[in-house]
Amino acid sequence: MIPYVRDITFDYGACDQVSPLIRRVVANNPGPFTFLGTGTYIVGQGEVAVIDPGPDLPEHLDAILAALGPGETVTHILVTHHHSDHSPLARPLQAKTGAPIYGCAVGVQAEESTIKTEAGADLGFAPDISLCGGGAVLKGPNWTLEAIATPGHTSNHICFALHEENALFSGDHIMGWSTTVITPPDGDMTDYMESLDLVKARGFTTLWPTHGPPVTEVTPFVEAYIAHRRAREAQVLAAVAEGHGRIKDMVPVLYAAVDKRLWPAASRSVLGHMIDLVRRGLVTTDGEAGLDSDYRLAG
Repeated sequence: MIPYVRDITFDYGACDQVSPLIRRVVANNPGPFTFLGTGTYIVGQGEVAVIDPGPDLPEHLDAILAALGPGETVTHILVTHHHSDHSPLARPLQAKTGAPIYGCAVGVQAEESTIKTEAGADLGFAPDISLCGGGAVLKGPNWTLEAIATPGHTSNHICFALHEENALFSGDHIMGWSTTVITPPDGDMTDYMESLDLVKARGFTTLWPTHGPPVTEVTPFVEAYIAHRRAREAQVLAAVAEGHGRIKDMVPVLYAAVDKRLWPAASRSVLGHMIDLVRRGLVTTDGEAGLDSDYRLAG
């Protein structure tokens, strides 16, 4: 079982000092994919970085600007990925502050679908400075942020490590309140599992997801995240072995305890597992792996 952390105290639009170097302002955009809203983080004092400005809400922009102290300036705007609850406010914030936008441009375009699997996509997102591939180190007074490429939830997902606090701004890669949706073709289960292993190996003390409270027992939490995915994979394989090779027949059983509003998104996550299993030679299907394919065990 994943030891979810969901307790968080805040007021929309208020600025909370949540660690010596981190402030948080939560946008009023709660929903099934955003939990209680987008948490925008302000890192440092004096010259600061803003991580995940959030949805294009004028009141949230005002709240971020109001959170700045006298004489403070935004020198970096960082975006973990291009979903509409993370990136759209980057350009309006830049218009107010002049700060460059850092991130990774949209790579794989999501296929047209009537299935709502996220809060929406900002498909025009294009940073001023590309961090694709990770490794870049950004600095300000008394703070250092390292870009870590974590594809999986999206092809362009970037996490940011704050060296001074051994903390990771994990975007939607790892969230305390829920598992992460993997939606092919932009989401990729193979990449996602490798990215989870990468984060685990770094030994962070704290994870700061964009939605919800921090994760402070990081290693066991990430291990539980990985175990959950492997358990789901085993369930999918068992369903296929029993002759239930269609994704639409698996989801109501595998996700019986999950909000039904998320079942369409869950079907995409099962597809992510199927694509990964086909790549690994454990499952086979005729033609390309898709939502309506009929799957069977290989061999």
